[in-house]
Amino acid sequence: MKFEFSKPRSLLLTGLLFLVTLGTVSAEGAALDTTDMVGVSFWLATAMMLASTVFFILERQNVAAKWKTSMTVAALVTGVAWYHYTYMRTYWADTFAAGEGQSPLVLRYIDWLITVPLQVSEFYLILAAVGVATAALFWRLLGASLVMLIAGFLAEAHEGIDAISEGMVWPLFVVGMLGWIYIMYELWAGEAKEKVSETSEGTQFAFKAMALILTVGWAIYPIGFVLGQGDSGTDGLNILYNIADVVNKTAFGLMVWYAATMDTKAAAASEE
Repeated sequence: MKFEFSKPRSLLLTGLLFLVTLGTVSAEGAALDTTDMVGVSFWLATAMMLASTVFFILERQNVAAKWKTSMTVAALVTGVAWYHYTYMRTYWADTFAAGEGQSPLVLRYIDWLITVPLQVSEFYLILAAVGVATAALFWRLLGASLVMLIAGFLAEAHEGIDAISEGMVWPLFVVGMLGWIYIMYELWAGEAKEKVSETSEGTQFAFKAMALILTVGWAIYPIGFVLGQGDSGTDGLNILYNIADVVNKTAFGLMVWYAATMDTKAAAASEE
């Protein structure tokens, strides 16, 4: 028997999630310095991720059954990001209070290693919801996202990895960019682009908006990487990364919600 969450159960689940994680994610450590704009961006991103997670969980009950998995994944993306941001903001605040803010690099890439593959899988799930997806598309998007992330991490964390020399930083950066470019190709000119033309108008709009978000939003990450090179780029890098995360996770999830609600309303109207 298939288990379905009712709205009261969703509210209960959200409340239990909050209570279980309250002690873990409470604002411990150094207080936010009001002159620390990087810290402010961390706090804003944390709040946005939590609000988005609650919204997606509750709205999951208002869409057709075929869209519920997509809504669940949207909630997972922002929920995982919220959890990690509670630690990233504390790490930044503590190091800033100690004299110089340091990037929570490892925590950030742990978050991306979970959330980015989930995000690219959303394109497959949206197409699967309307019956035009292929498994090969999913694996190609997943593989390209992992290449992009692993190469990016090795480039940024090279100082702590003996096997990565200074001369390998930019080649690794290029490899990561190639992974991103391939994902963009699939969304704008490849199989995903071809398949979405067979879907409803609402789904096509949401798909294109999501592709645009990833094209523009993910472009912020390489810009942040370039600006972050050298000792003076830490602040700019983290502000850009935080802005990009909010756009790429929250706005992206809202487009999934839009596609789900529009398709659900169209299906209901056609049955009347």
